[in-house]
Amino acid sequence: MKIEVWSDYVCPFCYIGKRRLEQALQTFPQKDKVEVTFKSFELQPHLPSDPNVSVHEMLAKKMGATIEQAKSMNEQVIQSAASVGLAYNFDSMKQVNTLDAHRLVKFAEQRGKAAELTERLLSAHFIESQFLGANETLISLAEEVGLDRDEVQQVLASNAHLEEVRQDQVEGQQLGVQGVPFFVFNRKYAISGAQPLEVFTQTLTKVWEEENGATPLQQVQSTTGATCTDDGCEIPEK
Repeated sequence: MKIEVWSDYVCPFCYIGKRRLEQALQTFPQKDKVEVTFKSFELQPHLPSDPNVSVHEMLAKKMGATIEQAKSMNEQVIQSAASVGLAYNFDSMKQVNTLDAHRLVKFAEQRGKAAELTERLLSAHFIESQFLGANETLISLAEEVGLDRDEVQQVLASNAHLEEVRQDQVEGQQLGVQGVPFFVFNRKYAISGAQPLEVFTQTLTKVWEEENGATPLQQVQSTTGATCTDDGCEIPEK
């Protein structure tokens, strides 16, 4: 089974959705036969990296809200993250453009380190509030997962792997990806948003059974989970 995940490194629900997929896979009997790959999606491609702009300020400007209202919105996300063991720290997060991070992960993919770097980037941004808009931060994180510093510097100093990032984005558009996280199973079934754990568990089982000639797959019915789009992040009403 192949699972493709469209996501961005500054999307809070992408990290939450990643954790829920991982939790579902932990109890999936055929987990060793599942391949998970991450695809590039830029939430705010025209927004520059700026270490002087906080995530609260960025969200307030984007939503036409006050700083206090933005903090309240982010507090809801913090609670969702805590449910999967992630301790988000929005107070010191900064505004980041993620194109270079996406290009770097494409390079890491060639070196067999994409999964490690993807996790490291998400943790660095959401847990540690490291500034992913700085080349030195990206170089340091890449080194931590075993990538060569000189090679990483060369990637960041060029437009290397930009084409692969753009191809992911084109494929996402063709598949109807409008918000992230977006999980595609064998290019046949999709889960939109950071859905509850049971949705991932049920979908894994159903896709496996269909692909291996067992009970025919029934359509998965579910409301859209928490997602992030260019217009902001939303938590569905319960």
